[in-house]
Amino acid sequence: MSTPSDTARPCTEPDEPQRDEPQPDEPQPGGPAATRAMRATRQRAAVSGLLDRVADFRSAQEIHEELRRVGEGIGLTTVYRTLQALADAGEVDVLRTGSGEAVYRRCASDDHHHHLVCRRCGRAVEIAGPAVETWAQRVADEHGFTDLSHTVEIFGLCRECSAARPTG
Repeated sequence: MSTPSDTARPCTEPDEPQRDEPQPDEPQPGGPAATRAMRATRQRAAVSGLLDRVADFRSAQEIHEELRRVGEGIGLTTVYRTLQALADAGEVDVLRTGSGEAVYRRCASDDHHHHLVCRRCGRAVEIAGPAVETWAQRVADEHGFTDLSHTVEIFGLCRECSAARPTG
């Protein structure tokens, strides 16, 4: 399992600039718009189903390897595209590891939230942060920023990893 580090950051922003060219999984002008955006396929169902069964963050490669191990015929490119589409739809959380690799996990909450992540084992807990929300709004107001968005990830060692830590 990939373990996010304290340098992790989300890999997608909610308000990305518009791209000039349509992407493969996006509706094409004049095409069957609704079916191209996130059409249901066996491969997409397999990726989504795996994310429903795991609690920790996983890389696209780890998801691909697990799906292949259980007999799913799916390409790595399809896994990446599916994960990006799920992230764009807000259905998965995305963090970056210390090496810059994106890792994914099914959102346990539909509400805005932050993560407390163990640097050693990768265990993640979704947390509310009302003080963070207040602080972010105050800072934005002080500097004249509007249409605010943010992410906060807190890294440390979980109880189990702290207990297993060598003393000395």
